[in-house]
Amino acid sequence: MEAEQHKVLLEEAITLEAEAHRALLDGDDVAARDALRAASDRYRASWDVAPPDAFGRLVGMIKAAVLAGEATTAARFVRSAIGDPGSPTSAYALGIAALVEGDDELAARAAEAMRAGSDAFARTADAVAALAAGDASAYATAVEAIVADFAARENHLTGVPIADTALMLERLAAPRRLAARPRSPLMPAQ
Repeated sequence: MEAEQHKVLLEEAITLEAEAHRALLDGDDVAARDALRAASDRYRASWDVAPPDAFGRLVGMIKAAVLAGEATTAARFVRSAIGDPGSPTSAYALGIAALVEGDDELAARAAEAMRAGSDAFARTADAVAALAAGDASAYATAVEAIVADFAARENHLTGVPIADTALMLERLAAPRRLAARPRSPLMPAQ
């Protein structure tokens, strides 16, 4: 029963997140924020019935929450659920939470742990580390690489949220005055 419930919640979250990014591209910020909030809620609910160490749910939750403008609550939840960077996936969620909370030392440690994952994890780790260090040039290079990766994917409009990582990072970079404003047809106007 829990496995089925987890699957349903996760599918709903992914669908809502993709809808939100399409709304962002269409310039409908209100619809996008509503869908992102709902996606974040579904990811969070799926955490309660997820298999052990299913940190991907927390990654989706905090990304959607940052984009919806509700990062603080999500960051607190992630910090309470994950003690140490650990696996690349848990490190991803923890690194974003640490950036939200201004804990640049933890964000940098999490970025290092993320590098044990895929190339996509490494690109995100570069951006997280650059934000934690306040390095605008390194951050711009990293976020452009993330956008290029998403632009190259054939499935970016069929369920995979559109450049969600780059959009989320830009939201975290803005208050630090490090936003790179990457240009791509898959990114809404900044």
